[in-house]
Amino acid sequence: MTTITVHVTRADQAANPYFYVPFDVPEGTTRIDVTMAYAKAEDCIIDLGVLDRRATDYPSRAGFRGWSGGARDRFFVATDDATPGYIHGEMPAGRWQGMLGLYKLPPEGVDVTLTVSHDNAPRRLEPQPARTFPVRKAAGWYRGDLHCHTFHSDAAGSPELLHAAAKQAGLDFLAVADHNTISQRCYFHPNSSSDLVFVRAMEVTTAVGHANVFGIDDWIDFRMTRPEHGHTLADMVHERGGLLSINHDKPTIPWDYDVPEIDCMEVWQSHWMAWNWVSLGRYQQRLASGKRISAIGGSDFHQPARLMPEGPLGLARPTTVLWLEELSEDAILAAMKAGRGYITERPSGPHLALSIDGQPMGSTVRGPVEAKAEVNGAKGDRLLWFDASGQIADEIIEDDHWVGQYSGRPSLFLRAEIAAEKSRPQLIGDFTAALGGGLPWQLTEVELQQQTVRRAISNPIYVV
Repeated sequence: MTTITVHVTRADQAANPYFYVPFDVPEGTTRIDVTMAYAKAEDCIIDLGVLDRRATDYPSRAGFRGWSGGARDRFFVATDDATPGYIHGEMPAGRWQGMLGLYKLPPEGVDVTLTVSHDNAPRRLEPQPARTFPVRKAAGWYRGDLHCHTFHSDAAGSPELLHAAAKQAGLDFLAVADHNTISQRCYFHPNSSSDLVFVRAMEVTTAVGHANVFGIDDWIDFRMTRPEHGHTLADMVHERGGLLSINHDKPTIPWDYDVPEIDCMEVWQSHWMAWNWVSLGRYQQRLASGKRISAIGGSDFHQPARLMPEGPLGLARPTTVLWLEELSEDAILAAMKAGRGYITERPSGPHLALSIDGQPMGSTVRGPVEAKAEVNGAKGDRLLWFDASGQIADEIIEDDHWVGQYSGRPSLFLRAEIAAEKSRPQLIGDFTAALGGGLPWQLTEVELQQQTVRRAISNPIYVV
């Protein structure tokens, strides 16, 4: 057993938010156990992870063995198993590094002690989980949640519980984007099926920005410390054939890196009142600047330790709805990148399908245009039309099965939103009832009473 104590300060944090504690793993080791101890407090929170000897400085392509953020103070890694958030497998001898994330430190700094023990008992070398390729051979609108978490990062609930919650919500696909790790795939790879397709995902999580990576088996190095590392992240993702989405670019965790080449943007995260008008406004600005970015949504649901009933703060609030020729991970990723869908408040929320001369969302057409928006389930609410100049038209939705029309020459793109009018009192009432008292996310009664509540948001059609 080895015990190592270090003193970390705000000067260390300013120099690099990741502090490394080296330790040696002897030849023949089949398991290590690591425990961290420090004086945890409101102003003192330290994250925990580990790299093996193959890791390099940022950006590293190998050597990641796990990350638990502030959710755990101990872990094990072995050839056959590992703590959730950590990666089992070969145990290369040599210099490993405990990784401390210096999230919050008091003015005087803090002592941190790592205790490392090694075991060389015989163990099997278990392979990494293999991706599966389920397919449902039917074209149609498919519903999913592209952002949620299990106890492989900072949620209390298991993958099995999240799986049950997704089935309860009636979803067709689910992206489980645990923070800075891919260990959740031990469950989700073998359990992906044509009933519920699991999309490979990981949430790159730092103190100044979060982003989801989709469609990649590899771990992506999250240790971003400079504004330009936003571009490094995009390069790593695209080199591996994945998609990159900036998450919840709004209070309280906006994106403070350079904005790189992104495929998608999480325009709507959690309940609409969680400041989503800010991220939608930033999405509108990026489209108006000439960028082509697909809009997606995700609940950011952290599965509790029990299966919860459906509600406005649950899984698939909001839901991303995609038109697919078949239900498969490859088809989902292609539709996300192409913008072939819309975001709605819940799995049974309003339907909003925008088209121009038969061309679907995400297409490019020539102006002037004759556009239509097929709307279901929003009678008495309003349909808003937008181009690069902002809102350009507004219609009352007259029936539960209704088609809105727009004719003209929109600037750069055309997209649509459903804004709650008749439904607003019920939606706000359901939201406040679910809270059980008080307002979250630093909301005030002013926002609650004055902000326009969106029920659905389409992807744009681009106009040249």
